[in-house]
Amino acid sequence: MKAILVELRPWLRLLARHSRRLTLGTLLMALTAISAIGLLALSGWFITATALTGALLAAGVNASLNVYVPGGSIRFFAIARTVSRYLERVYNHASVLALLAELRAGMFAVLARLDARALSRHRASEWLNRLTADIDTLDSLYLRLLAPPLVALLTIGLVAGLAAIFLPIAGVAVLGLLLPLWAWLVAGQARLGMAASRRRVATLDRLRAGIVEELQGLAELKAYASLAEHRRRLEAIEHELYRDQRRLGRLGALGNVLVGLGVGITLLLVLWLGARAYQAESLSGPLLVMMPLAILALNETLAALPVAFTQFGATRAAARRLNALGDSRSALLDPETPESLLSGAPAIRFEAVSLRYPGTPIPALEKFDLTIASGQRLALTGASGAGKSSLANLLTRLIDPQAGRVLRDGIDLRHLPLEALRTSTAYLTQQSELFDASLADNLRLAAPQATDSTLRWALDQVELAEWVDGLAQGLDTRVGEGGRQLSGGQARRLALARVLLTNAPLVILDEFFTGLDRPLAGRIAKRLDVWLEGRTVIYLVHQWDDDMPLPGVGRLCRLREGRLVEDSRL
Repeated sequence: MKAILVELRPWLRLLARHSRRLTLGTLLMALTAISAIGLLALSGWFITATALTGALLAAGVNASLNVYVPGGSIRFFAIARTVSRYLERVYNHASVLALLAELRAGMFAVLARLDARALSRHRASEWLNRLTADIDTLDSLYLRLLAPPLVALLTIGLVAGLAAIFLPIAGVAVLGLLLPLWAWLVAGQARLGMAASRRRVATLDRLRAGIVEELQGLAELKAYASLAEHRRRLEAIEHELYRDQRRLGRLGALGNVLVGLGVGITLLLVLWLGARAYQAESLSGPLLVMMPLAILALNETLAALPVAFTQFGATRAAARRLNALGDSRSALLDPETPESLLSGAPAIRFEAVSLRYPGTPIPALEKFDLTIASGQRLALTGASGAGKSSLANLLTRLIDPQAGRVLRDGIDLRHLPLEALRTSTAYLTQQSELFDASLADNLRLAAPQATDSTLRWALDQVELAEWVDGLAQGLDTRVGEGGRQLSGGQARRLALARVLLTNAPLVILDEFFTGLDRPLAGRIAKRLDVWLEGRTVIYLVHQWDDDMPLPGVGRLCRLREGRLVEDSRL
């Protein structure tokens, strides 16, 4: 129990911050259940009372029945049940979606602060699962694991109290049978399904990661005739998933059977006790019918518990993994007494830098030395894995070296404030990182206060302004997830335009003309040459070409397996 509380405590605190809203949602849920009980119980009482009154009148006995109060009450409960159920669904789901959005934003903020070494401990698909599947799993914490058992407990007590008013022994019977049933549905079902539901989350994580890897590496898997073997491994994982799902399904069905049996046995017992009281003329016929029907209505509130608590292990597993993410801290910290960043084009020096990523057999960089003069434009070339991106990550301090130093104007980067260091560096990564927002929103990531005219200037530099002017929504046009509404060349130019909106003295451009034809790249390079004046520039390219349009490049350095193998002037 203590371990469960430790795992769920951060998420319970999150719910506590929204206690008023969630309490109202729980009350709406309780109102729906109480209305259902009132509707069924009162309807049974009214039908029975009407039948008995009619029988007495037919027998010539003087009898009367006020039909207006119970009839109006039945209509009230019917309307209240419908309205409260609708409001509860809309209100609670809106509350949970808002909570999930807050949680997802918080977890993304944690990820954004992690350094490259911390991020490399898990695959991208695993991080994606934390932000999507694991967070979505936690929606059950309030909607299925907290509010429903509280409402079920409340309604059991209400029905027991109602029965006890007319027949005390019946109230005791309701509590004696349904409270143990409630405890089993909450604790027993959770215990039975704990291992299988936890395994299901882990297996589903592996399956998603495997599918993503297959889609991303489909060409390589086909080329090396490994696709069939990879799919066999996925099928084996899928078999494990189905096995646990079948077990959880059987356990959920067991819980539903127990609900039916428990409610049914309680109903029969109360009916028998009521019949005895009716024979003793201490209980009326309508009340005899009303009490079992009130118990029957409990079936609705109890039926929501078995499946929810059978899957409790999945919620615990998701909470544990998100706790680990929330506790993650970047190894890159601001210095206690930071030094001031100098203005102007910086001089860069790598001194005996060694870098190895977790789980890799060879270092990314080993005793690497390189000096770049202020205002120099340098091309770093090498095959994938040669160490180019690692150098860029070091310069932006997305990662720190295990040995050696990286100096900027003679100051170790670890002595400079992180935010100032990164805002003074413009880095166009190899992938065009675009968000599912408008063109203007994506551009203003680099300059939040930029006016529309400034944005159009940047777009004009990369020959996108005319295309944007022809769009129906102009700068407000959404680019889609990852820029999917754009062509590869358009996305690349949009990312380059974003770099142009910065005023950074150090510029790193990684394959920045990818997807562009040579004439277009040449025209953009001429404009870029003017903007790069007075800045230190590092071009990262896979393969050197003398005709490559790299404006103003005057030095070529070739890397191989983390070492500098060529350094020449152009």
